[in-house]
Amino acid sequence: MADKENLENDVEKEVKQTEKNDSKGENKNKEVVPKQDYDELDDRYKRILAEFENFKKRSAKEREGLYNSILSDVIEVILPVVDNLENAAKVETKDESYKQGVELVLKQFKDVLTSKGIEEIKAVGETFDPSLHEAVSSIKDDTKGEKEIVQEYRKGYKIGNRVIRHSMVVVAN
Repeated sequence: MADKENLENDVEKEVKQTEKNDSKGENKNKEVVPKQDYDELDDRYKRILAEFENFKKRSAKEREGLYNSILSDVIEVILPVVDNLENAAKVETKDESYKQGVELVLKQFKDVLTSKGIEEIKAVGETFDPSLHEAVSSIKDDTKGEKEIVQEYRKGYKIGNRVIRHSMVVVAN
């Protein structure tokens, strides 16, 4: 906006200087910019400025999408490690300090995922959603609701609205 005002002020100064010089008879070789040409240039300037703003917004959005895409590719490779740590934490053992160590490493992995915006997809007790869940089996259970998830074989994860890995679930009814 300040650039437009500066441009208008510069044009006004040039027109005044030209008028002053023309009244003295000094500036016969300089051309005066007609109002119509000025309006065309002003319009062109506004359009280019708007185009540039749109370009900056589009570039920022593409950069963020690329970042999330690369991050999800990296996380997808790490998720089996998290699954194995979860399984190791569930196993009964006589060595409690060993179990605590595994749980601490698992917690650290989950904290890293959370810090990067990765969320677990809720499954058990939720309604089946094919965009988030992958049904591997179904059961008949009158105590459960229609398309209710009763068991989760593998956790799913997402970043924002993008699913990194679908939850593998058992659906009732």
